Amino acid sequence: MAGMESTVQDDRSTSLNSEISNMMVGLLAEYTGRGPTKARTIVSKDLVVVLMRDTLTKGERTLVKAGKDTEVLEVRRLFQSAICAAATANVERLTGRKVVGFMSDNHIDPDLAIEAFVLEPEVPATGANGVS
Repeated sequence: MAGMESTVQDDRSTSLNSEISNMMVGLLAEYTGRGPTKARTIVSKDLVVVLMRDTLTKGERTLVKAGKDTEVLEVRRLFQSAICAAATANVERLTGRKVVGFMSDNHIDPDLAIEAFVLEPEVPATGANGVS
């Protein structure tokens, strides 16, 4: 399609993406009692983005129905703050790179969450003559 970038992933990147998705689902389940039902991770240069769907717990969904969206989003921010260190450590372990920034947000309708990790830039490998 015109205007769309085509990306070919090798088995390593697909495996890494799956590992990061599974880690985030497990981490959210550990902290909230329920993990999202769908997750997709994209790794591109210095950025790791995890998009998750169907993330809200039964209690949170009940509060949303009662018009308490703002409160649910605030509680989600607290959970994200609580999991920051564990999520960052796991992304560093899985990618082999340092995370220099973590951003996170949620959306109620549709039920979405996004976690973004900014990685320290890779240092280009240099050859024997010092040229990369």
